[in-house]
Amino acid sequence: MHALSRSTPLTVGAVVVLAAAFVALAVSLFKLTIGGAAALYFVLWWTLLFAILPIRNQPETRPEHIVPGQDPGAPALPRLREKAIWTSLFAGAAFLGALAVFPLAGL
Repeated sequence: MHALSRSTPLTVGAVVVLAAAFVALAVSLFKLTIGGAAALYFVLWWTLLFAILPIRNQPETRPEHIVPGQDPGAPALPRLREKAIWTSLFAGAAFLGALAVFPLAGL
């Protein structure tokens, strides 16, 4: 995980590959259209991103690192690239779980 989140291009590539794999699984296993599967995955991914963003955030406490106008609760290290990969994995699990439970064939 740490190796994929070291650079933005690697993170974007990992997120795209994971999304494509989950959409391909949905198309082949659950008979969804590519557009319907991509749209549903995107909605789940975006929703879970906002649920995952606040996890493990610590506010900046070193006074020399706080700039004027900065929100006192702003995270010191937000780890956005790592959270994008985790979001992709959790969204994929939720996506496949929802497809297994709800009859969405043809979406």
